[in-house]
Parts: sequence; structure tokens; C-alpha cells
Amino acid sequence: MKVDYNAAAELYIPTARPGRRGRPVYRRFTTAVEAIRFAMEDLPTMRSFGPWMQVGDERFNSEDIRTLYESDDFPLRLTPQPMK
Repeated sequence: MKVDYNAAAELYIPTARPGRRGRPVYRRFTTAVEAIRFAMEDLPTMRSFGPWMQVGDERFNSEDIRTLYESDDFPLRLTPQPMK
């Protein structure tokens, strides 16, 4: 799976539980890498609500977002914090 990490991205976050209607929250990011990081690190219910991301003509579901985040190609790596 390939994505242009430097391209602008749109992230859609459903606001209702599955089976219920609700407008998704829309957030635009300057780069796809920022959208992916936000979805994985800042959304507590990433898996529950299943956000999706649009980059150009490509659409990525929540599993795709996770795969991109865990990829060796992902530009932002979290530095593990030392245990205290």
C-alpha cells in the first residue's frame, strides 16, 4: 500500500455508533502523515468508530490507516519512553 505522505489529507470520523446515522466529523490536514498520526495517537476510539482518510483520489479505511502507521515507511516514529 502506497500513499503520498506529503499530500493534503482529509480525515472523516463517524460520530454515531454503527447502525445509527450521524454526520462524520471532518478534519483537513496539510499532510497525510499528520492525519495518520492524529488518527492513531489522538483518537481514543479509532477502531470503534472506523475513521477513513482521503488523500487525492485514494480512500483509506481504519485498517489501512493502521497499516500505514505501522509501516517502516512511516516518517514519524514514536520514540519509546524509558520505564521509570
